[in-house]
Amino acid sequence: MGNEGLKAIGAGLAVGLTGLASAIAERDIGSAAVGAMAENESLFGKGLILTVIPETIVIFGLVVALLIS
Repeated sequence: MGNEGLKAIGAGLAVGLTGLASAIAERDIGSAAVGAMAENESLFGKGLILTVIPETIVIFGLVVALLIS
């Protein structure tokens, strides 16, 4: 396997693992946000913002993948 192949594997792992970690974080945050909104509907905005924050992890993974390749 050449140098380009290792770069491709590294870039794929960077995006794939950050996507997996983001999905796990969103699952936990999303269930907590839905539970909080069931008790108090005014928490919708905070729940939405907290649910979107883990997506920045994937953006960092994409940046790393672009820097690798």
